[in-house]
Amino acid sequence: MLKPTPKIVVIIPAVNEEKSIGKVINELPHQIISEVLVCNNGSTDRTKDVALEAGATVLDEQRKGYGWACLKGLDYISQMNEKPDIVVFIDGDFSDYPKELSLVVAPILNDDIDLVIGSRALGAKEKGSMTFPQRFGNWLATRLMRLFYHVRYTDLGPFRAIKYDKLLLLKMDDKTYGWTIEMQIKAAKHKLTYTEVPVNYKKRIGVSKVSGTIKGTILAGYKIIFAIFKYL
Repeated sequence: MLKPTPKIVVIIPAVNEEKSIGKVINELPHQIISEVLVCNNGSTDRTKDVALEAGATVLDEQRKGYGWACLKGLDYISQMNEKPDIVVFIDGDFSDYPKELSLVVAPILNDDIDLVIGSRALGAKEKGSMTFPQRFGNWLATRLMRLFYHVRYTDLGPFRAIKYDKLLLLKMDDKTYGWTIEMQIKAAKHKLTYTEVPVNYKKRIGVSKVSGTIKGTILAGYKIIFAIFKYL
């Protein structure tokens, strides 16, 4: 069971997000958060400085990859004297609405759910906020997960919350684009309880490192398909 006053730590992977990272940090509901970790994944702009000015703890990870950045945050958490009850992941591009963190953690706090995915498919999306490759990738991945792992998701959304002890159980190891789907597949294999909550989505600030490039789109698609069959 969770503690009466749960400790929540937020992990934000970030690459060259100087124009958005401060907005993300400032709009988080800090009254329920213990610490914000910005995992600076080799930024060449002022992402680190802006995050520090906004009050976040900044962790530098030079090895490029979304998974590497998330793993850096988990390594930091592993060294805390008092471990969190819940870990929340959110992107640093301000495409999500940070204030909705309260909605994302609510099923854990109220219903003892293990994993909560913020679903952009169920929420309101600003026109042009998700590219066709993103929409198609989500459609394909969620249907393949339903077919092979018997779980029903509508999104691989990066805005998500999970109990820390359950996260450790998953032994996450993807270093790049497969992080989100790896978590959902491993949660299915470990029979974790899960749910989705609608989250709203808007155009990101800056250019996506994944869907904004041909290389990123191809690699992300490959990692999604690879992950589906890797864990069978």
